[in-house]
Amino acid sequence: MTIAEVGGLGRIEHIVVLMLENRSFDHMLGYLSLERGRDDVDGLAPGMANDHGGRRYPVHRLPATYFPNELWDPEHTAPATDRQINGGAMDGFSAMYAETLAARGVQDGDPGVVMGYYNASDLPVFDHFAEQFCVCDHWHSSVAGATWPNRLYALTGGGAGSRDDPKVPIYHQQSFVRHLDAADVTWRWYSHDVATLRLADAKYRVGHREHFAYVQKLKLVFKTRGRGLLYLNEDAASFLEDAAYGQLPAVSWVDPNFKDFNLIGSPPNDDHPPSDVTHGQELALLVYNALASGPLWDSTLLLVFYDEHGGFFDHVAPPKGPPDDDPATFTTYGVRVPAFVVSPWVKPRSVCHTLFDHATIPKTILERFCRTELDASSGLRGGPHRRGRLDPHHLSRRIAGAADLGEVLTLSEPRPAPDRRALVDWFVNEQGARARRLLDDPAGTLRKATAHSLTDLQSGLLAAHKHLHDQGHPVGHP
Repeated sequence: MTIAEVGGLGRIEHIVVLMLENRSFDHMLGYLSLERGRDDVDGLAPGMANDHGGRRYPVHRLPATYFPNELWDPEHTAPATDRQINGGAMDGFSAMYAETLAARGVQDGDPGVVMGYYNASDLPVFDHFAEQFCVCDHWHSSVAGATWPNRLYALTGGGAGSRDDPKVPIYHQQSFVRHLDAADVTWRWYSHDVATLRLADAKYRVGHREHFAYVQKLKLVFKTRGRGLLYLNEDAASFLEDAAYGQLPAVSWVDPNFKDFNLIGSPPNDDHPPSDVTHGQELALLVYNALASGPLWDSTLLLVFYDEHGGFFDHVAPPKGPPDDDPATFTTYGVRVPAFVVSPWVKPRSVCHTLFDHATIPKTILERFCRTELDASSGLRGGPHRRGRLDPHHLSRRIAGAADLGEVLTLSEPRPAPDRRALVDWFVNEQGARARRLLDDPAGTLRKATAHSLTDLQSGLLAAHKHLHDQGHPVGHP
């Protein structure tokens, strides 16, 4: 049987996941309907606004791709998210942001910032994805709350009993990769620092080095004429090399760079405010181009999506949550987030309106690679559950009920990778400009990068990484 004769997920041999931070669907992709005339996308429309303090704050394009500093990061705790959603009215975003700015002492803060959006000129990679692949316009975050519970749903199918982040994000949950190990399915976690999986699942807290690698390892090479350019360090394993050499495992998870402040000029690219979304575009292109340029393109599915809305406006009310292992805590889905399915098996310029959430990811992975394992051990289809301490845990109700992504893989033959020359030129210009700025003022760059306060996410990660190093995880390893 040829690959073209196998339907849906059966065509896929490699699933790659890139999970970014804290942006809503309308904030990043609402422009598709508002400016691009895409009436097939449930995005922004003229007249959408929030009111606060007797003033109306309409949706508008933001003037900059970054925020002034971490004080401008919108609140996205569970109570703040509840106020923003306001029972489904979706009219509490500006009011909540006004309180946040005032509480942090921001002078001349603008409550309308959270009603802002970016467009094609700000997000060239996402605009390419929207034209060439599939937009999922009803992908909701799993939790009406913060970062880590939402990331846990993607890894474990549950939120560990809270809609908010702990000060130190160290969990003892059982992730979907245990099923992959039990079924001898290959996987690898690629990161810029300590992998998020190590924080979620204690089984992988320390060791298992064969399953962890960097996204890329760069070195600064000085050319003649005094120009500094960043190059791939060919002596180190990375996602880029594995993709180029056709050595990717069945499942690859890519963590963004949450908190890198160093002399090689590698800024955070997770899109968590105040980060510049240009850097997130660069990361998405780096991953996508590595796949599209490599030998595995015809059998790959790349999923690019966000953990939660980050306090930014979205007009679609989250629906009531499905059956959950903790129904008292997790009663509804969260706010919509941007999501793309990128694959040669996806129709260009397509839109999927199916209700997805982060439990869709383990559901898709396990449906594709571990169906026998599911039958034997998880209880998803009524099979017995193995009770050994390190055996895979039963699937959560949320995973069991989630839709998988097979429905968007509708083509009968894989498409060649689209022309990416304009995006690559854009990327090279961005990287070259950053390298030249670094060469001109390396000490100043470092000083500016480290002299500000950290976001709550970065503070938590620093504490978690210290905990892992104290437990024996070596410094300098993913």
